[in-house]
Amino acid sequence: MNTDNTGTTFQVDLSNCNKEPIHIPGSIQPHGVILALQPAELTILQVSNNTFDFFGIHPEDLINQNLAILLGTEQIKLLKDCLENEDLPIVNPIEFWIKLNGKNINFDGIVHRSHGFIILEIEPNFSEKNNAFFKFYHLVKIAMLKLQAATNVSEVSQILAKEVKKITGFDRVMVYRFDKNWNGTVIAEEKQEYLTSYLGLYYPASDIPQQARKLYTENWLRLIPNVNYQPAIIIPTNNPLNNQPLDLSGSVLRSVSPLHIEYMQNMGVTASMSISIIKNKQLWGLISCHHQSPKYIPYEIRSACELLGQMTSLEMSAQEESEDTESKIKVKSVHSKLIEYMSIDNNFIDALIKHQPNLLNLVNAAGAAVCFNGQYYLIGNTPTTQDIHNLIDWISQNLHEEIFYTDSLTTVYPEAEKLRNVASGLMTLSISKSQKNYILWFRPEVVQTVNWGGNPHKPVEVVANGGMRLSPRKSFELWKETVLLKSLPWKSYEVNAAVELRSAIISVVLRKADELAQLNIELERSNKELDAFAYIASHDLKEPLRGIHNYSNFLIEDYGEIINDEGKAKLMTLIRLTQRMEDLIDSLLHFSRLGRVDLVMQPTNLNDEVHRILDMLSLRIEESGVEIRIPRPLPTVYCDRVQLGEVFSNLIANAIKYNDKPNKWIEIGYLDHSPRPITFYIQDNGIGIREKHFDSIFRIFKRLHGPSKYGGGTGAGLTIAKKIVERHGGTIWLDSTYGEGSTFYFTLQETD
Repeated sequence: MNTDNTGTTFQVDLSNCNKEPIHIPGSIQPHGVILALQPAELTILQVSNNTFDFFGIHPEDLINQNLAILLGTEQIKLLKDCLENEDLPIVNPIEFWIKLNGKNINFDGIVHRSHGFIILEIEPNFSEKNNAFFKFYHLVKIAMLKLQAATNVSEVSQILAKEVKKITGFDRVMVYRFDKNWNGTVIAEEKQEYLTSYLGLYYPASDIPQQARKLYTENWLRLIPNVNYQPAIIIPTNNPLNNQPLDLSGSVLRSVSPLHIEYMQNMGVTASMSISIIKNKQLWGLISCHHQSPKYIPYEIRSACELLGQMTSLEMSAQEESEDTESKIKVKSVHSKLIEYMSIDNNFIDALIKHQPNLLNLVNAAGAAVCFNGQYYLIGNTPTTQDIHNLIDWISQNLHEEIFYTDSLTTVYPEAEKLRNVASGLMTLSISKSQKNYILWFRPEVVQTVNWGGNPHKPVEVVANGGMRLSPRKSFELWKETVLLKSLPWKSYEVNAAVELRSAIISVVLRKADELAQLNIELERSNKELDAFAYIASHDLKEPLRGIHNYSNFLIEDYGEIINDEGKAKLMTLIRLTQRMEDLIDSLLHFSRLGRVDLVMQPTNLNDEVHRILDMLSLRIEESGVEIRIPRPLPTVYCDRVQLGEVFSNLIANAIKYNDKPNKWIEIGYLDHSPRPITFYIQDNGIGIREKHFDSIFRIFKRLHGPSKYGGGTGAGLTIAKKIVERHGGTIWLDSTYGEGSTFYFTLQETD
């Protein structure tokens, strides 16, 4: 739309359009006079060169004079009283009169401060003073009553355009809304019937560059009564006290940029007025007024429009908050459900993706990925795992915000073009940047047709000296553009829902970490108590057990001739049972000691250790005729040599014991795979184990056969092996086929 770029001496070209210093044009529009005053004495330091047209005094005769040369004593006092107010805009306009040709002429004084100086702008006032207030009040009240009855942004905008047109009499009044990229759309319009409609048309951000938007944010209203004006130059050019040009950022008369003048002329507009709509201190949009002939708007009408703009800003905020109410309630409900699931499930990722509603419903996405600890958990329509991995690498290197979202991923990540059908839009939520833990939401491409008000690409003209300058487009007729590689935009309440989810996830993860830490503390305490109990119990049980065993032997030795054969058999059974119980107690005592003895970690050559074990078992190996196979030398590992030797001893002894084949063999080795830890194995061709017993065989004293079968035993060997392996940070498991043999695997977590 239209912009108020201003400037007279700055040459705008292709390289510096966005740097044009529109706040220091060095001139004003000539429908008023500007004076820069020294605050203490109200000495005139600078003045526009059109003072003779208004006051009959040449500008040179005003420089370095006191303001009293223009205003009487009472008016000077009025001005000084107004200057006592910190918030100067509320005192404007100040009513002045200046005697010209024996008559008092009414003027409006508009005052503001700039860099320590007083800026006084004076415009003639031709309205009837006795009706001004009532007209002002009546116009605003009617408009506000209608706006308050509106139910949505569209309705507010249309009422606003209609009421401003009624108040001002402009040929066309539009409500113009900015998007996140500062392109604008005409969302409401009131116009004369013969004018071409601009309703629904888009206008590029370059129409209102950044420096112009900044001034619109600082000033609620901007009037250009006649685009064909001759500017009134400010003299001297620089303020004599600071040698700087006069900053007109807050000026109502500030001159207009040559580009904007050309823009208005190309559009067929002679007069314009813009009223800012501001939400949360950001420029939301403009009320833009156009007229095909010169049109001056008195200050009290401008004040009415300015107040209307301020009230509309509040109303727009309220209406936007109330829009999408149903969707916002749904999002809140989904958010509550996800928190509920996370509080119940042990795995927060399952809570987010395995229930209804899920992550997709939270932000209306087509696909999502949870990237946690190097794993990818996908739901809906997503890129491949490899594409997501590449995207995560890019995100971790280039994005530093907790949340990032875009409806055009290719503009920042060109590789996403091939993902257009699933990931033209992306929202990413960082859970932990250092660990590369993220949640990603995806939206597919939605092909859109945008109706521009003319070709949005500014043409470049080659001027006489061969240079290039930007020229405003000369046609504002409908210009259609098909937009690709864009998804539906992410709405603010969806983004807020994602941010709130992050807080909930972190809270749940931390709470579960605390619970796990507490459980570990309790488990460690329980294990210590159990170890202590096992040690004390086994130690204390052995004394009475020995007594039973010894007295049974005494009975046989001393009263063998008296006791019959049946009695002797029962005593022998008692001796055998006490011996077995002592073996069980010894195993329990040994098991309990494993938890209380510190590991003596050292580099250990497993070849030497395994051969030492085989030497200890040589008699049993020879008796059973088992073949020992070691396909290749075993590695050196960092471990407790004695305890690891016990693991090998127990596993090899079991492999010898539980084998009924005529040709028995045992293989001892390790698997090649990366990364560490190394996986060791002991394989045999023995009797095998049914799968239903794979877990239970590691329980203490658990035997799958009778006490005397396969040489007996306490059933503690595998339990002890498991505890030793786990104390080394490893795991132990088996693979077995019943009747064919078993393979026991274990790993060690090496640290050195």
